[in-house]
Amino acid sequence: MKRTLLIVGCGNIALRAAPTLQAHYRLLGLYRRPESRTALHLRGIRPVYGDLDKPDSLGKLAGMAHAVLHLAPPPHHGERDTRTANLLSALTKRPKMKGAMLPQRLIYISTSGVYGDCKGAWVDETHLINPQTERALRRVDAERQVRNWGLRNHANVSILRVPGIYAADRLPLDRLRDASPALLPEDDSYTNHIHADDLVRIIFAALRHARPGRIYHACDDSNLKMGEYFDLIADQFDLPRPPRIARAQAEGSISPGMLSFMRESRRLTNTRIKYELHVNLRYPTVAGGIAGSAAIAAERR
Repeated sequence: MKRTLLIVGCGNIALRAAPTLQAHYRLLGLYRRPESRTALHLRGIRPVYGDLDKPDSLGKLAGMAHAVLHLAPPPHHGERDTRTANLLSALTKRPKMKGAMLPQRLIYISTSGVYGDCKGAWVDETHLINPQTERALRRVDAERQVRNWGLRNHANVSILRVPGIYAADRLPLDRLRDASPALLPEDDSYTNHIHADDLVRIIFAALRHARPGRIYHACDDSNLKMGEYFDLIADQFDLPRPPRIARAQAEGSISPGMLSFMRESRRLTNTRIKYELHVNLRYPTVAGGIAGSAAIAAERR
């Protein structure tokens, strides 16, 4: 009999992962918007209502699943992830079903932003974290919560730190069409990426092979700066490359959200996913992934 996997945060990545996961698990998906039910049903995911901002709505989660895939983002403000706190509390309550038990495995999808600015240095999973935004502080709080929960409940908890996700339908094409600027090469920051399909592979591998308490970088082999990333996309989609400006000019020319990413520069290593999770990336570099995305876009025209 298939084991049950509860997916929390049923967005784009969860729906992409469903065909791979349902061959091995009975899938449950937490939803809060009524319109999400149909999308879950179509992917073979049984909808379970619950709102991570409303703890009273989560009572039925106790004892429902053998494993949990936690993809839900934190709230948009503050330094704590109250949503993760509410989820873990619900999972720990005494199950009403006879023979039910706590999940024995939980995979949390975090972000590489917990490292802050590393001045372009190579970073492995043992590198000290240095969150520099509230967004990153909330992720650090969530990581701490899930690891402590795993220790208290003797559950196998692992964390995937994920950088920028891209795919044919997740590219900054509008930004390029608007001629939004990038930084000059000498001022630019190193950036890290993973194709959405490869992230699905990594998630599935983590559910099977991840070690308890272990952190993994879910990234590809690329070594490039943000402006180079935009140039690759522009060239593949026959769009003008973005104009380049000095960092001193960026405040008034680049959105605050994008500028916050440009202030942090690091290069992630991915040795662990290859040797511990046995992952073979379909798109080892952004160049290959963007070429594949351009081919998919051409087929859809």
